[in-house]
Order: sequence, then structure tokens, then C-alpha cells
Amino acid sequence: MLNKWCNRIAALLGLAALANGVLMTIAPETWYWMVPGVPDRGPFNQHFLRDIGMNYSLIGAAFIWGAIDTRHSLTLWLMPAAWLTGHAIFHVWEVLAGICGPEFLIIDFGGVTLPALLALWLIYTRYKVPANE
Repeated sequence: MLNKWCNRIAALLGLAALANGVLMTIAPETWYWMVPGVPDRGPFNQHFLRDIGMNYSLIGAAFIWGAIDTRHSLTLWLMPAAWLTGHAIFHVWEVLAGICGPEFLIIDFGGVTLPALLALWLIYTRYKVPANE
């Protein structure tokens, strides 16, 4: 039962990351103005957003692939989880360093912190309960 939930969450996380990445890549300015808190962090940079968009697309593909091919899910999810976690830590550091206010922890939660926590949960769960059990 836990593996079914793990795979469903991975697929949803993957679809969200893939959709985010595709939008960042094909319509970076739309994405920039649409996502709360992003314009507050600096000027629009099309190249930067497309680079990150491609990264999110790969993250999404890895989570989806791992949900389908469960034999390799731990391997497929490890680096995307590391990136998402590093990204979330960086956002916390921005607040601690005074770059932005603590309200950004709430603004960023759904798009930054929650995906990292879910990814870490997926890694932990898949490590503790292998897909073949």
C-alpha cells in the first residue's frame, strides 16, 4: 500500500515539475510574472529561467520514470531530490541572510519547500520499503 502511495506522489510531483519546467522553458516571461514572489527576487532573465526550466523538466521526467519503473526509482529520484532540497535550503538561506523577509517562506512553501519535503519522503520511503515489497 505504501508503495502505491509513493508511486502516486512521485508521479504527481513529476507532472508538476515537468509542467513547471515546460512553462519556464517555452514562456519564461509569463512564468516570471505568474509565480508569486518571483518578481520580488530580481529582474526578469530569460536565459536563466529557461536553464532552470530545463532542469525542472528533467526532474519531472525522473520522478515520472521512477514511478513507472520502480526497480530504478531510488536511483532516478536521488539527484532530483538533492536538487529540490538544495533549492529549498537556498530559499531559507535568503531569509536568514536578510535578502528577503520571512513571509517568503510562506509564499515559497508550495512551490519550493513542499516539493523538497515530498522528494525526501520518497527517497526515505523507497529506501526503507523497496518497490518489490
